[in-house]
Amino acid sequence: MQDEKDAEMEKGTASFAEEAAARNRLAYRHCNACGEPHDYPRPLCPFCMSEDTDWREAAGEGTIYSYSITEKEGGPQVLAFVYLAEGFSILTNIVDCAAEEVAIGAPVEVSIQSDADGRPLPCFRIKQGA
Repeated sequence: MQDEKDAEMEKGTASFAEEAAARNRLAYRHCNACGEPHDYPRPLCPFCMSEDTDWREAAGEGTIYSYSITEKEGGPQVLAFVYLAEGFSILTNIVDCAAEEVAIGAPVEVSIQSDADGRPLPCFRIKQGA
């Protein structure tokens, strides 16, 4: 039974998240039992263990909570925890800016990129005009 639920969740994960990404939107799971949002989609709420969860679309805006700059082939890469307006954080890449522009508390917005296999990858960029 759990394997069927996991397979259904995986199928739902791909379709909803990819449809949202195609519109440059970020999808996340929300628990209807306790009201908590959470990243990393799973069949059970990590806060109350309820199975009553659904997909939501995030506003796609947040602030940088913490970050690290690593040197990679092709230049520096910024990995950050972004705290979203919906009340949870996501580990992501900061893109489309110089590493020196990144700062804790900086406002950011979602920018869906593609990974090496062409799958959508939620990243964030510094919000313009902020």
